[in-house]
Amino acid sequence: MAAPRVVVAGGHSAGHIEPAMNFADAVRRLVPAAEITALGTVRGLDTTLIPARGYPLELIPPAPLPRRPGLALLRTPGRLRDSVRAAGSVLRRVRAEVVVGFGGYVSLPAYLAAREQGLPIVVHEANARPGVANRLAARMTPHVFAAAPGIRLAHATAIGIPLRPAIAGLDRPALRDAARQRFGLRPDGPVLLVTGGSQGARAINAAVSGAATALRAAGVQVLHITGARHAVDVPAGDPPYVVTPYVEQMRYAYAAADFALCRSGAMTCAELAAVGLPAAYVPLPDRGGEQRLNAEPVVAAGGGLLVGDAALDPAWIETTLVPVLTDPGRIAAMSARARATGAADADVVLARHVLTVIAGRRESPEPPPW
Repeated sequence: MAAPRVVVAGGHSAGHIEPAMNFADAVRRLVPAAEITALGTVRGLDTTLIPARGYPLELIPPAPLPRRPGLALLRTPGRLRDSVRAAGSVLRRVRAEVVVGFGGYVSLPAYLAAREQGLPIVVHEANARPGVANRLAARMTPHVFAAAPGIRLAHATAIGIPLRPAIAGLDRPALRDAARQRFGLRPDGPVLLVTGGSQGARAINAAVSGAATALRAAGVQVLHITGARHAVDVPAGDPPYVVTPYVEQMRYAYAAADFALCRSGAMTCAELAAVGLPAAYVPLPDRGGEQRLNAEPVVAAGGGLLVGDAALDPAWIETTLVPVLTDPGRIAAMSARARATGAADADVVLARHVLTVIAGRRESPEPPPW
């Protein structure tokens, strides 16, 4: 087929941008000549993350939808109109054949502009609680996909979240020794991976560093990714407790670990399930409980634990987590159950569907709108 022309919309946060870029990469693997343009705004991480992945970025005015009544809500129609107009201009200029949205500020204007031009819309929702943009778009199109079966979204088919092949195809046992050597960990003995996401999590950092003595006494090694804005002070000792602010290639951290302690953002849950790494999930206490919902499927399947932010302290780690970390049989069982809930091919599944939509549109007797 001639080079497909795809516009992806999923800006603002890494949780929207990452699956959008992973999908775009999958399209390029299937059709290297594909012309893919990303829509974004100056708010958020769009201008940082998208160009780094090698895709052209077109900026449109942000039009966030307020969740509460007020002056911002009164201003929304005008802002949205400007944003839709700008998005429509991009769609015409790149001669888009489909708009694929992943939620966030930029998606609703893209969806509305696509509808005005008669372009097919494809929606992907990563979170357990869909945002406003994707809820509205799901009523405009039959092409709707979600991370998990329990997500309430019209027409949704559960396929998982598009992941990087380096994560989706990770063979943890094969990379284990090299990964542990990379971080200065011993080749034997359990390893706990601790991360609060790219920004870190003060509550997680405090609880785990406070339990360092108990973890060492149990023979547990720790790989603690603190986040750039946080630091922990753990004396050197044996077994190793390795502290680092950031890990660029997380596949090595996943391969080195036997268990994780982390937040439960949608991408984190998807990656850990795909690689079969069990975890104790500590959902953010705000956002309406969304992160708790993200973790519930893998926890219900026996592939993880769930602990509230307020309940996480050194005592919980010593009395509840350490017995799990020192039980290889239980960790192996939890790993298998976690992997059973994961999906490693969502990027390709979504890419193939979008290419099919484009092929079907080209066969339609109706002329394109440009």
